[in-house]
Amino acid sequence: MTVITCIDDLKRLHKRRTPKMFYDYCESGSWTEQTFRENTSDFDKIRFRQRVAVDMSNRTLKSAMLGREVTIPVGLSPVGLTGMQRADGEIKAARAALKFGVPFTLSTMSICSIEDVAQATKAPFWFQLYVMRDEEFVDNIIQRAKNAGVSALVLTLDLQILGQRHKDLKNGLSAPPKPTLKNMINLSTKLGWGLEMLQTDKRTFRNIAGHAKNVENMASLSSWTNEQFDPKLDWGKVARLKEKWGGPFILKGILDVEDAKKAVEVGADAIIVSNHGGRQLDGALSTIRVLPSIVRAVKGQTEIWLDSGIRSGQDVLKAIAMGADATMIGRAYIHGLGALGEDGVTTALNIIQKEMDITMALCGRRDIHDVNRDILLIPKDFEGSWQD
Repeated sequence: MTVITCIDDLKRLHKRRTPKMFYDYCESGSWTEQTFRENTSDFDKIRFRQRVAVDMSNRTLKSAMLGREVTIPVGLSPVGLTGMQRADGEIKAARAALKFGVPFTLSTMSICSIEDVAQATKAPFWFQLYVMRDEEFVDNIIQRAKNAGVSALVLTLDLQILGQRHKDLKNGLSAPPKPTLKNMINLSTKLGWGLEMLQTDKRTFRNIAGHAKNVENMASLSSWTNEQFDPKLDWGKVARLKEKWGGPFILKGILDVEDAKKAVEVGADAIIVSNHGGRQLDGALSTIRVLPSIVRAVKGQTEIWLDSGIRSGQDVLKAIAMGADATMIGRAYIHGLGALGEDGVTTALNIIQKEMDITMALCGRRDIHDVNRDILLIPKDFEGSWQD
């Protein structure tokens, strides 16, 4: 029996139990993967200050995100193809998040649709929108989200054009996998995954198939998604989408102070400091390195959340201490899902909660709201000194 102690334990099980193309889809970045690597390695440069002989009783990690009380200041990020990591993956992740007491965000490029998740869960979730050229499709999916009781819209800003991820091209990524010899050989070693997939009818992008014009089969779906991301998305369109949605509005993909200020100007209720997990602009700074400058610029004007690179509760605590109001995790819970299904997502959240709790106590804090930069040792050159 495998003893699960950390996210890396879940990651190893995930790799063993999930088809290679879907594990690689999760665990990869664009081009050289520099940003993908530094998202995690830059957290390692920050140290904690141990404090002793303080009262460590009655600790609490409870916080709030958009006015909603959360067990820990962590939300589940939108991740495409989650339902290919495990059958009905989005539903399983949403249920785990609900039971644990944190928000779940459904991706436009999910396998389970908005309606699938709404039917299978009892509480409102969030929906992440990719802006497409097909304005009728965008209008319709926003209305579908409203009809399903979605409580917040997350607009992703950094995927107007696709960054190249070498592994996806080499693996011939598709949902479901194409019946090539290479895929069949790999799938034959993932029998548990395959048996679960045979028991569900959710094996393609159900937010799109049957809802977009002229998308009737996998070939047309593939060509549609490759052509549909809107390169003309600008702040004017962002403002119009906010008005069209009319509810809590979150902007994801902020990595620059000027963009953070623009997000405040258009009325974002929260911004997510994110570089798409290192999957878009390779060579961009890690999110934890740019966080302090964004905090100095817009703290108090909108909620600031950090995404990309978090693999532990200690990473969450470092982000909170550096000024983030909350955090979002993607790969950390996907590793749990791929390893153990719904129970794996819960396990990932429990690991992060325990790591946060013990670390916070050993830094001399009892309440997450009292966590600040005083608990950290940060290298003097951590943010970098760049020429004009």
